[in-house]
Amino acid sequence: MHDDLIVIDGLQYSNWDRELFSQLRQGGVTAVHVTLVYHENARETLSRLGEWNRRFEQHGDLIMPVAGAADIRRAKELGKVGVFFGAQNCSPIEDDIALIEVFRQLNLLIMQLTYNNQSLLATGCYEGSDSGITRFGKQAIAEMNRVGMLIDMSHSAERSTLEAIELSSRPIIISHANPAFFHPAKRNKSETVLRELGNSGGLLGFSLYPFHLHNGSDCSLDQFCDMVARTADLMGIDHIGIGTDLCQNQPQSVLEWMRSGRWSKQVDYGEGSASNADWPKPLGWFGDSRDFPTITQGLLQRGFSAEDTAKVMGLNWLNTLEQGLKPAP
Repeated sequence: MHDDLIVIDGLQYSNWDRELFSQLRQGGVTAVHVTLVYHENARETLSRLGEWNRRFEQHGDLIMPVAGAADIRRAKELGKVGVFFGAQNCSPIEDDIALIEVFRQLNLLIMQLTYNNQSLLATGCYEGSDSGITRFGKQAIAEMNRVGMLIDMSHSAERSTLEAIELSSRPIIISHANPAFFHPAKRNKSETVLRELGNSGGLLGFSLYPFHLHNGSDCSLDQFCDMVARTADLMGIDHIGIGTDLCQNQPQSVLEWMRSGRWSKQVDYGEGSASNADWPKPLGWFGDSRDFPTITQGLLQRGFSAEDTAKVMGLNWLNTLEQGLKPAP
């Protein structure tokens, strides 16, 4: 069954090379949401786009750019992996709302309003107090709705997330996080947020990053699938997907960049600690993209129907992209 599915991974940030592209194809992945930037400014973001242009040129037999849902269907037909871009922060637009449309025209399809910290748009999940969506943030949400750029609140705080759901005229996404009832990480989301996300037509992508999972790297496939089932009951089966948050072949320096950027002179351990400052050990049942069939099998064994399994593995993401990326009429 897995080979026939449209499989979409809602978030990866890997040190990309041909081997990783091949692993995606071996795992039956139709398309992957690639993190383009974390803390980069506008000029640096342009350079990241240029790097991807070269990857598409060099590895065009394996990967292809995605500008919309039709390209994902085309990737499935061609046996290639579609790649679509997102930003894990609003830093690329700096303080210029006009850059939202510019980057959407350059194929940036998704943007988070925050990455853990307070931004010019909203409050991150690591801040002590959450003041909600800022004045600039309200304007940015309206502009993202207009141009067809998806709003992602994966690293945002509770009030900011709820306000984004309310303010946005289109469903938003949380591309890579888990329910707080499964594991109380700062990045995981309350039942209130998940219920409102589902009611508004949004999408949650389940993370396989061990710091977001019950029992960490020892989380079992059965436990993961139980979490998916309980969340489906809470949000509705049409509003959940996968967002692995895989970070493969990345050095420690990249982990430090993700956590500290340029804003801190001190070491920021993020969801780790001084005694556990490195990348977490991978799950035993999901080491890389070749293991996507394991999730499909796990969901089927848990009692998900073939139709519902197909939704979780990719169709819900496809529908979200199809609706959310259209410019406003």
